[in-house]
Amino acid sequence: MAFFSCCRKFVKASYDIEFENLEAKIRESFKNMIKKREKDAMFGELDGYGHDLFGLLLNAYHDSDETRKISLDDLIDQCKNFYLAGQETSASALTWIVFLLSVHTDWQDKARKEVLELFGQQIPSQDRISKLRIMGMIINESLRLYTPNAILMRRVERETRLGKITVPANTEVYISTLAVHQNPEIWGEDALRFKPDRFSDGVAKATNSNIAAFLPFGLGPRNCAGMNFAITETKLALSMILQHYSFTLSPTYAHCPTEVLTMCPQHGVQVILQPYQPDLL
Repeated sequence: MAFFSCCRKFVKASYDIEFENLEAKIRESFKNMIKKREKDAMFGELDGYGHDLFGLLLNAYHDSDETRKISLDDLIDQCKNFYLAGQETSASALTWIVFLLSVHTDWQDKARKEVLELFGQQIPSQDRISKLRIMGMIINESLRLYTPNAILMRRVERETRLGKITVPANTEVYISTLAVHQNPEIWGEDALRFKPDRFSDGVAKATNSNIAAFLPFGLGPRNCAGMNFAITETKLALSMILQHYSFTLSPTYAHCPTEVLTMCPQHGVQVILQPYQPDLL
């Protein structure tokens, strides 16, 4: 065993090489974005480096005050965080919701009815999006079954006692969100079923007031800062889809959830779209 452990220091597994290649491509992509924004600023096409999040990060990168200046590595890492938190996770969540509604068309009809009663064919307004109660139930149930972040990682700052287990300081703890979300002891014997009405009285009632039983956005002071934005974004996108289309699952679909940055369908989700016909509802 010692021999093989020693070999691992010199011989990389295929997934290690693949990860490093992917990381290099991502870094190069962000470096090109940085160069383009710097060039635009140099030729006066922007006010400074811009006033979006990317521009604010670039301002910090070029700050002459060393106490506020961030490094190139910090800049790229923050860009990756914004991309994953603001786009990739929402896209993954919406994909699984569409998949589930294409299978459970009764819930698709309920969600569409709610959207049309609230907005008609008008563009959904952000101030009324919180009134979509049925859609909120559907989103929560989809996040329970197909959580974009299947694993949460936390580092223990100081030695901690958990029951009979002592966790040393600086230990990295990995939490399987899917294992928690699909545990029959928490969610009942139908834990693997798509059942949005389990959230009809809110998350607290669905989890029997166990706040650690539902973790799609993490928990505690390090939970996802963009949680409310992500839910609003998902509701807006799904509302507009339901206003204009009905959809069913294609016979070509092969169910194979996999984790690539987020939990996603390995072969995509193929659905059959049809223009929504109001008289058929």
